[in-house]
Formats: sequence, C-alpha cells, structure tokens
Amino acid sequence: MSDGDGIEDLLDQVQGAAEEDRTSLRKVVDALGADSFIPNLMVPALAVVSPLSGVPLFSSLCGITIALVSAQMLARRERIWLPSKLLDKTLDSGKLTRALEKMKRPARWLDKVTKERLRVLVRRPIIWLVQLACLLCGLAMPFLELVPFTSSILGATVSLFAFGMLARDGLFVLAGFLAMAGVGSGAFWFVNGAIH
Repeated sequence: MSDGDGIEDLLDQVQGAAEEDRTSLRKVVDALGADSFIPNLMVPALAVVSPLSGVPLFSSLCGITIALVSAQMLARRERIWLPSKLLDKTLDSGKLTRALEKMKRPARWLDKVTKERLRVLVRRPIIWLVQLACLLCGLAMPFLELVPFTSSILGATVSLFAFGMLARDGLFVLAGFLAMAGVGSGAFWFVNGAIH
C-alpha cells in the first residue's frame, strides 16, 4: 500500500474535519472526498467498532450510510449521494477525536501488515459479492441496534471488506466473508434456540 492511502491516513483526514464543537457527516464526506467510495465505506464501519457505538442510534446511522454507499458502489456511481438529513447529523467532536485516537494504533499495525495478495477476491465478479455483503451488513445494523455487540461485529466485517478493497488484499476480504458466516451462524442458532 502506498503512502497516504492507509487506514491511519483516513483517520487523520476525518480528525481534520473535527475543527468545531460538533462534526457533521457532511464534513467527513467532504474531507474524504465524495468520489472516494471505499474510504467513505470504511470510516462509518470503523466508527461502529469504536466506543462511539454506545451513542444512541449511532449504529443505525452508520448502518444506513454503509448501505447507501455500498448500493452506489454496486450501481457504479461516480460520486456519493447521501440525503441531507443524514449529512446534517452531527457528533460531539471531542468524542469523535478520542475515538479516532484509540483507533490509530491498530490502524497503524494493519497498514504495516497489508500487501497485495489473493487479488481475485478484489476483482470482478467477486468484488460485486463483497459490495453486496457490505450492503447487507449495513441494512442489518438498524434492526440489531438493541442487540449488544452485533452492530460492532457487522462494522468489523465491513471494515475487513473495505480494507481489503482499499489495499487490494484479498486476505482481508476472505476474513470478512468468514466473519459474516460466523455472524450468520450465530444468528441462526440464536433464533433457533429462541423458537424452541
């Protein structure tokens, strides 16, 4: 991965947008670039894994953002469109900055270990399955808001997919599919147990 396009760099860009007391999603998208789909997919996914997930409805908003960005990736749009009501949602900049700082150490490690491998998993047609998986994870998040840890697990799954696409590292995509299978199996056994 070349300098300037790693996870730590993306976190720095988001942190640069948190200049005032509150930071809107619009500022985050502007900082990352409205034509930068993968970074705009990764940032809300990472945010759901962070302590910010404890903020009421935050996971739902991130899930909706992930779903919309993923859908537009599948549609091969050139620029991201998000509704104004979503773009105008704000978060306390202090909380955002603290969460970003906590994510930087693992981000730095991930940036170091990545390399281009298993590239078949980040090319068509499999890349469409990856984007569809991200869409499904995003759509599921609002429905799982009240179930502890589920949104964070889905966020981690989307993060793996996004990082794999960003770095062209199919190993992370493979890890994302395994994580998604694990979530699906867990949900099946949970529902099956509740019914019986």
